[in-house]
Amino acid sequence: MWELLALLLLILAYFFWPTVKSPGAKYPKSLPSLPVVGSLPFLPRNGHPHVNFFKLQEKYGPIYSMRMGSKTTVMIGHHQLAKEALIKKGKDFSGRPQVMSLDILSDKQKGVAFADYGAAWQLHRKLVLATFTLFKDGNQKLENILCQEISSFCDFLATQNGQSIDLSLPLFLAVTNIICFICFNTSYKNEHPILNTIRRYNEGIMNSLGKSSMVDVFPILKIFPNKTLETMRNAVKIRNDMLNEIYEKYKKNFSSDSVTNLMDILLQAKMNTSNNNTGSDQDSKLLSDRHILATIGDIFGAGLETTTSVVKWTVAFLLHNPQLQKKIQEEIDQNVGFSRTPTISDRNHLVLLEATIREVLRIRPVAPTLIPHQAIVDSSIGEFTIDKGTHVVVNLWALHHNEKEWHRPDQFIPERFLDPTRSQLISPSLSYMPFGAGPRSCVGENMARQALFLFMSWMLQRFDLEVPDDGQLPALEGIPNVVFLIDSYKVKIKVRQAWKEAQGEGSA
Repeated sequence: MWELLALLLLILAYFFWPTVKSPGAKYPKSLPSLPVVGSLPFLPRNGHPHVNFFKLQEKYGPIYSMRMGSKTTVMIGHHQLAKEALIKKGKDFSGRPQVMSLDILSDKQKGVAFADYGAAWQLHRKLVLATFTLFKDGNQKLENILCQEISSFCDFLATQNGQSIDLSLPLFLAVTNIICFICFNTSYKNEHPILNTIRRYNEGIMNSLGKSSMVDVFPILKIFPNKTLETMRNAVKIRNDMLNEIYEKYKKNFSSDSVTNLMDILLQAKMNTSNNNTGSDQDSKLLSDRHILATIGDIFGAGLETTTSVVKWTVAFLLHNPQLQKKIQEEIDQNVGFSRTPTISDRNHLVLLEATIREVLRIRPVAPTLIPHQAIVDSSIGEFTIDKGTHVVVNLWALHHNEKEWHRPDQFIPERFLDPTRSQLISPSLSYMPFGAGPRSCVGENMARQALFLFMSWMLQRFDLEVPDDGQLPALEGIPNVVFLIDSYKVKIKVRQAWKEAQGEGSA
């Protein structure tokens, strides 16, 4: 018994003892570290991780390291160092760490979000970017798709006039339909079972990702039962079964003469590799059905929670700042009026609304620590050596809350994004990158920015968003996850009197 225990400890020590570093190299200052457990005992246990990592900069500087099990993680909290890692040396740090929970979610690092650097990731990212070019013009223009769903969303809100509601579900349904259209040219009525399936599996995935699992730090623990991972597996199975059913039906009717969405782009690429004898074996593997489903799953995952979450954060901050809401509505009234609905071209005129959205993305970034990167070669950041295999995390929260970069960073001040005349948008700091940067930047940034602007401008043109009769304001602390979520809250929907009168005149 004791011999077995001693052998196990020796094996653990072998795998988890800090590796010998290159002689003469200068490494970032490190948190204390113990064999096997690494720096875990020295990390704060309470509070949000991104805030705690920011506070640690006071002692360890804007770049420091820690041991997480057998791996070294470097934390970056300054924009110059972040841009060096993400842009200047973006390829060096374009890998993704392999962790148990994300392996389940990504079918062992397939797709685009969690895939490691390599031919498969490069190909699928290129195909996703090609998909968005399909929606630049014509009937399929992204703006038209967005407006169609936002119109239905606002029509629903109008039926809730005078009521206090949680926006989560109607928002979720609208954004889901937008993504369904981009992925396979389909949208669904609110009661459709596919929408309920997407909602169910999405909740399972987000709940799993919200619970830190030690098996991600110590993979050896996978031999033990794990409820969080089981929840993740079940949710991913529901997602994959649903997407696979849609995919199999879609394949039967696919025509290369009509390429209009992500599914078409992926199937067209798959067909091209099958018809091309040169190197087709390798390319065919990269476009297997499992790779295709993983990429479609990523677009759903990336688009759903991010857009719905930021809209809910924006409404929450407006409830806390009713005078700001009135000013934005005055801006909409003057520049758009009531005879038409806002369009993307109005972004240049609705500068206070655009500044408000930018400030929400600053003060409550979608992903406060981005998705971790991994060094795929020996490299450096600033004056420090970064060994191949090191995990690299950019603390966006630190960049967006640095007092040297932002005036009163903990205060919600949209005007910081406007010039002194408040007529032009400005970039007040280089320490702002809400969608990341470089090779791993968010592929859906343009779609997200358009969606946020149109959701908010359409809502504020038609409705006053008020605190419920019980006076309960939304909590602004948030829930850290892969996406920075907001606690559920209710908002009172009231059709604006000016909108009513304008519609009455129109009908007369």
